[in-house]
Parts: sequence; C-alpha cells; structure tokens
Amino acid sequence: MCRATNSFCYVSQVFRRPCHHNNQCPRIGVGGRQCGTYPPRSPGYEYPYPLEFHAGGTYQPDQSVAEAAGYGPHMTNEINRFTIDVGEDDLADLRNRLRNTRWPDQLPDTGWDYGCDLAWLKELAAWWADGFDWPSQQARLNRFNHLTTTIDSQRIHFIHQRSPHDHALPLLLSHGWPGSVVEFQDVIGPLTDPTAHGGDEADAFHVIAPSLPGYAWSGPTHERGWGVERTARAFAALADRLDYGSYGVQGGDWGSLISRQIAQVDPDHVVGCHVNMMTAGPPGNDDDFADITPLEQQHLDRATWYMAEDNGYFRIQETRPQTLATGLNDSPAGLLSWIGEKFHGWTHHEGDPFSAVDRDTLLTNVSVYWFTGTINSSTRIYFETMRAPSPTLGATGDVPLGVSTFPNELFAARRRWVEAAHNLTFWADHDAGGHFAALENPKILVSDIREFFRGLR
Repeated sequence: MCRATNSFCYVSQVFRRPCHHNNQCPRIGVGGRQCGTYPPRSPGYEYPYPLEFHAGGTYQPDQSVAEAAGYGPHMTNEINRFTIDVGEDDLADLRNRLRNTRWPDQLPDTGWDYGCDLAWLKELAAWWADGFDWPSQQARLNRFNHLTTTIDSQRIHFIHQRSPHDHALPLLLSHGWPGSVVEFQDVIGPLTDPTAHGGDEADAFHVIAPSLPGYAWSGPTHERGWGVERTARAFAALADRLDYGSYGVQGGDWGSLISRQIAQVDPDHVVGCHVNMMTAGPPGNDDDFADITPLEQQHLDRATWYMAEDNGYFRIQETRPQTLATGLNDSPAGLLSWIGEKFHGWTHHEGDPFSAVDRDTLLTNVSVYWFTGTINSSTRIYFETMRAPSPTLGATGDVPLGVSTFPNELFAARRRWVEAAHNLTFWADHDAGGHFAALENPKILVSDIREFFRGLR
C-alpha cells in the first residue's frame, strides 16, 4: 500500500502498477523498489505487508501447577490451570442461531466468484448445527496442558506441553488469523515426544503454544496497542516466565511475523526462528529479478492474485474492524462464511477444501472464535500493526532463520531476497500444501522444524 497515493503498487516485471513517484512502493510483503516517500533502508529492514471464551472456560488457580509443570518456585502464584468448558446453554444458543439463519441470495451458477459459495456454506452450517460433536473436540483439546497468566495487563492463554525428554529445546509456536491453537493439535505430540512418533529423542521440544492476545482464551483485549510488536514482547516475557533461558520460535501467517519479531526483541535467548510464510522485498541488487525459477514465479503469481483479488478482508480489518464485528459476533453463519472462505481459498486442494483440512477441525477452529466471542478483538491485530508498523518489523538480525514454502501459501519471497536481509540457514520448498501448514502438512512441517533446529540446540 503506497501511503502517498492510497493505492497498491506492484513491482517491476511482476507487479506492473506504477507508484505515484514513478518508482516502486515497498509496502507489500513481496516488496518493491524504494519509494521516494520512505527513508533509505537500513540493513535487515523490510516493508512488510503481512497477511495474514469469556464463556467457554474455567479458571482453576492451583499452586501445585508450578511444580507439576516444572516451573521455578517464583511461578507459583503467576500461572493458573485452565480447562476448556463450554456449557450446554452456549451450545444450544449456537444451534438455534444456525437453524434460524436468514440466508442471503446468490446469483445462479456463480460458485465462489462473489465470495463464499452459498450451497457449500449452508451444508457446512447444517452439519455444525446438527452433526458436529463439540464435546469430543473439546475433550481432544483438553488432552493438552492449558494454562493462563497475565502479561502486560493482558490474560494470556497457552498450551505448555513438556517433553518426556529432559534435554528438549523449548519451542514457542505462534498461530495467525483466522487460526488458533487448534492448528497445532497434530504437531504437538511429534514435537514433544518424537520417539513415540518414529523420531529421535534428540529432536525433542517442550512446546509453548499461546493464543495470540485478543484470540480465544487470550481475549478479548481491553486496550489499544496489541499489534505484532507488543505481542512479540509478551511472548518473550512468557518464555522468561517459564524459566527458559534459551528457546526457538516458529509460526505462520501473523505467527510468522510475530516469531521474527520475538527473535528481534529477544536475540540473546532465541536460538532460531522457523517460519512457513515469508514476506520479504528485493534488496535493490542488480539480480533481484534475474533467473526467476518456475516455482518462484508461481509464488509471485500467487502474491499478485492475493493483492488483486483476495485481500479485501485485510483492508476492512485494518481500517474498520469494529464495524465488521457486529455481524460476525452475532451470526455464527456469518462467522463461518468469513472464516470458511479463507480456508477454501488458502488451502491446497482440487475443489474440496476438506481434502486439505478436515471438516470438523475447521468447525472446531470456528467454534473457538464463536464460543469465546473474540472475532472482534482478533481482527484488531491488523488495525494495530498497520497503523504504526515498526521500521524494523520482521528483521531477525543474526538469529538463524529457517523457511519452509508451500505452493498455495499467500507469500513466499525469493530465497535470494531473504538471504540478503537475514541469517538464512535452512530453506525447504514443498510441492503440496497451503497456508495452514500445521493442519495440511503436519508431518512435513515437523520434519522441517526438527531439521532446522538440529544444529541449534
């Protein structure tokens, strides 16, 4: 987004819409030449365009949780147990609202051309109302060790799953929008207990998976400012509160940018940062657009499609999240349409998104937003981050960076662009998968995480 012209600007031979100053605007994540309205870049600087229950839980303060989970003695009064517990009244209310939805019309034979396909949505909403088994999904989530604490005056919910192997490396996983900790259910086990999943105990991790501030049981937020920078500092404080002197970070979507920012604000303790979505711009070298491979062109084309056709939600959530929230917070069908359309568009499939992400997993994720009433506060990260982006947002300095790319990801920068601005030590391109790597390709993602951190322990 060129702030001088309030219009999107595209890069060179790939993005053809010129900047107002006959230059190229660097605001989007895939980058651009320096616009005259911005100061010169410092090393590692980027202009990113990142992508992107109050009811529903019971708090159980328990002094024994500190000892049971292995915290230091000073943590006794700071961390509480948490159990997800959605009541029957909330379930009945959801089902009644779904059954009484006033559906919009749809033009004949338009499918997904105008947005979420109505027939697909109706069928999914009917299953959510009368077939979906929330109690079993809740029980599955409650298998993990859920905790809450308060950091920077904000309640932070997190899963803290310690490995049975004492030498395990702590790993902080950050999700994005429209995701949640639901995304990590199939990777926590292999990461924490690799020997039980065909791996080597030398690759074990203690997993910390917080809900972002404003999301799920970390929400809602109650004051301004909870963008990427503040979230990164809160998560670094969480790692410190858990007595971890060194740890790794990993994330996708907003979690990618948050993980990179944690590496920036806590470089003395972060041993490495792995991401499965990478925004970066060309560094200004003569070969920035030379020798583009077919895969790199595919990634650039995907980013072009996103900027031209798919980022309307981003602009609304960046500018008027409160206006949007009334409809989404009141109508589960509206919420399902808003989130479901992104799973359809961002996963890798041949027409059926449930071949990429299981139907009940998608509904579990949407249910978390619904039962916690946090769709409004979750979208504020767009407003807060884009209103006042840090001039060094996403720069990782000397902290080792690992990148995994998937063909249907929204942004995957050229490797040479990333190498020019980061300490890149790992890169893996994959031929299948999309935006939700932990859901679509959990085994591949786990393998990449293990390989990247193997030399950093």
